[in-house]
Amino acid sequence: MTHRVGFVVFEGVTMLDVSGPSEVLHQAGRVADPYELVLVSPEGGTVTTSAGLALTGTVRAADAGPVDTVLVAGGDRLAERPVEEALLATARALSERARRVASVCTGAFVLGELGLLDGRRATTHWRHAAAFARRYPRVRVEPDAIHIRDGRYVTSAGISAGIDLTLALVEDDHGADVARDVARELVVFLQRPGGQSQFSTAIATPPARSDLLRTLVADVLADPTADHTLPAMAASAAISPRHLTRLFTAELGTTPARWVERVRLDRAQQLLLAGHSVTAAARHSGLGTDETLRRAFARHLGTTPTHYRRRFATTGPPDQADQAEQPEQPEQPERLP
Repeated sequence: MTHRVGFVVFEGVTMLDVSGPSEVLHQAGRVADPYELVLVSPEGGTVTTSAGLALTGTVRAADAGPVDTVLVAGGDRLAERPVEEALLATARALSERARRVASVCTGAFVLGELGLLDGRRATTHWRHAAAFARRYPRVRVEPDAIHIRDGRYVTSAGISAGIDLTLALVEDDHGADVARDVARELVVFLQRPGGQSQFSTAIATPPARSDLLRTLVADVLADPTADHTLPAMAASAAISPRHLTRLFTAELGTTPARWVERVRLDRAQQLLLAGHSVTAAARHSGLGTDETLRRAFARHLGTTPTHYRRRFATTGPPDQADQAEQPEQPEQPERLP
């Protein structure tokens, strides 16, 4: 069975939004049922990408034939000015008869303008998420996700996240083994889970203005397992807990406890992906117990540690110390709290 995928492209489209997903589908077709890719643009013919390279042989929606999946690529201009009617008509015509509809990066602005995401969860590139939320207030925007599925609609974050999204579509079509084979062939991370943050907390944290806070931030990032309770950090900085909370709120936009939890969650994700057990990840990240780790995963990622590790870990078995833990604390099937 051949899956037909229609890529909606236009003048100024981001090249990687098209080439990344296309290569994922091409590689998947080498080990499973093939994908037939068709480039669809408002006028047909040649389209020039933002990089100045040309996409030739695009067709109009009326000539595209039936497609199983629509994938709307992005481009900065979609977020910077109103989406033109010709592009909206192209996406609308394809989407009406497709089984699923996806967008990469700012391609979500096209789906938003069509009203297809009203009342649904969606994401886009972090830089444009606020503008997207203002323009489409009926969409439940989740600016920190890699990709989000809501019904037959799938939206993804910026540029390279289109590869993650397409790996998820391949898994839907052909199963996890094929998706893993494609990821290995392309030498990419094995499908980051959709709920994973677009950035680690270390990268996403704005630089602290005060030397005192910069030192505290560096200490937490260097050793998340240390005592980083509010009283302990305040004592280390020789200030009151209330003043420290004010500093975090003013400079980092969050509380000390919330920020420390995200740092520890980042570390736990890294440990799980490296093959460590849930118990070991909880302990070595500073979260402490399996239950605390599960609650953090549910709160921030909408999944469980065991499910996350089983689906996305790319390494072999954990080290011997972790293996030794398993008989003492066997992992049970998890449920979101």
